[in-house]
Amino acid sequence: MPAVIPCDIAIVGAGLAGGLLALALKKKHPDLDIRLIEGSARIGGNHLWSFFASDVADGDRWIVAPLISYGWTGYDVAFPGHARTLSASYYSIESERLDAVVRGALPEGALMMRRKVLGASPTAVVLADGDRVEAKGVVDARGPSDLGLLDLGWQKFLGREFHLAEPHESPRPMVMDASVEQIDGYRFVYCLPFAATRMFVEDTYYSDTPELDSAPLAARIDAYMEGRGWQADTVVREESGVLPVAMGGDFEEYWRSGGNKVAKVGMRAGLFHPTTGYSLPDAVRTASLIANASDLSGAALHDLTHGFARRLWRRRGFYRMLDTMLFKAAEPAERYRILERFYRLDPGLIGRFYAGRSTMTDKARLLMGKPPVPVGRALGAILPLHRRSAA
Repeated sequence: MPAVIPCDIAIVGAGLAGGLLALALKKKHPDLDIRLIEGSARIGGNHLWSFFASDVADGDRWIVAPLISYGWTGYDVAFPGHARTLSASYYSIESERLDAVVRGALPEGALMMRRKVLGASPTAVVLADGDRVEAKGVVDARGPSDLGLLDLGWQKFLGREFHLAEPHESPRPMVMDASVEQIDGYRFVYCLPFAATRMFVEDTYYSDTPELDSAPLAARIDAYMEGRGWQADTVVREESGVLPVAMGGDFEEYWRSGGNKVAKVGMRAGLFHPTTGYSLPDAVRTASLIANASDLSGAALHDLTHGFARRLWRRRGFYRMLDTMLFKAAEPAERYRILERFYRLDPGLIGRFYAGRSTMTDKARLLMGKPPVPVGRALGAILPLHRRSAA
């Protein structure tokens, strides 16, 4: 017989945003009766999330501190005409760590794993087996809504973690090695040295299409490894993904496509950096926002998360304009020049850009000087965007 399961807060989806929210709520409200509902067997799936220290406000560090698996005090970038080492704290979180910490923080019964969700309302979640979770408030964290409502480019990647036959000599992450052959748009390789004989290598593309063929990417990773003199002993783990890079679209339609009047977080709320596609900084901010709220009813949670996501979407028009120039004004094989120029700028500006907190001075500096794309094509790309925004 179907059961009715009462609780205070139901979080639908135990990915990054859902897991962070559950941790923040439990920390701030120890007596809160939470249900974290997930269709798979693991919290966080199979992912690695990385971020700069400046991506997370000092007052929100408590949310991510227990999750950090690795950390470094600097990172490298490389381009055909420019290489640089930057001093900035950089961290990585493994999904296995997120899974362990959430399981340790939530009491028995709070986790509802392998439970398929048919639908969610502001105060209820209907499960495929007929059970129903009734809550004072529901938050939907199940991943993207209808991305077809947005004007997008794509960041797609294949990453592999290797155990090496011999120690490497790379002390810092290579966040962006664009000295490689440019294929399928802007291409770079991303490397994280986890230990003396452990290296994570990711082949990444800023592409016009979301299609991802893993086989050629794996071959290019092998070729890159050989070029660096790294001999793989075993492949420890593999992950792939496709992230949206936003140039425009109808935010309100996107929000409604994920469920009208239901509170949302993470990608489902459109909470991701328009240029990088990364959602961790926004997931931390949203978890903090909700955990510090006084009213956790369904209606209040909807208004809180919708208002927050809408404000960020409006503030980030500058990034969407830059994305439009990257994808529509630059030839695919020449896109690297935009990032090469970007990485010649002040480290503070670079950090604020990744955090989504660019100042007016930063924005002016990014647009100053000789543009790395033809002026006519740049204007042709952004003027239609300006007209749509003004309409």
